[in-house]
Amino acid sequence: MKRIFLKDYKPSMGILIDVRHPEDYISSPTPYSINIYIDRLLMNYKTLLNKKNQYYIICNKGQLSKKTVATLEYLGYNVTQVVN
Repeated sequence: MKRIFLKDYKPSMGILIDVRHPEDYISSPTPYSINIYIDRLLMNYKTLLNKKNQYYIICNKGQLSKKTVATLEYLGYNVTQVVN
């Protein structure tokens, strides 16, 4: 599993997805990110993601992003976990 620190992320690298619940995201959004809740992302990955793109996945504590990255890697997507 690939990992980088949030301070090393640049928007030109790829799409940053915050997988926290929308209520948590609204109260403290991650800069440069879009919010797609983990359940929605994993249930709809074929329509939401493109295997040609690079995705960076973040959450608050690292557990949701780790699960998301492991699943999407298994499915053949180019994903990296972002940690604070």
